Amino acid sequence: MAKTQQKKEVKQQGSRGSDRIASGEVVPAVIEEIVGRTGFRGEITQVKVLVQEGKDKGRSMRRNVKGAVRVGDVLMLRETEIEARRIKSKVTKGAYS
Repeated sequence: MAKTQQKKEVKQQGSRGSDRIASGEVVPAVIEEIVGRTGFRGEITQVKVLVQEGKDKGRSMRRNVKGAVRVGDVLMLRETEIEARRIKSKVTKGAYS
């Protein structure tokens, strides 16, 4: 007797909350202030940005950015719901004395 296999419909699930983020939509945000450096080796820059378009237009929020940035640069954000945590330590990279 042959057993028949039933195909299960597999629904692709993304990581935390990625189903809420519409793919392909990006929102411009202008860097207002550079808050500080973070990351294990100080390779991440935390900045305050002002969202220019979308449902959160006019909202000021913190974001972590990898790479060279300066005040006035425009970041293209994939989502505007998640904000970066504040930097707690006042110690910057290499200044432990």
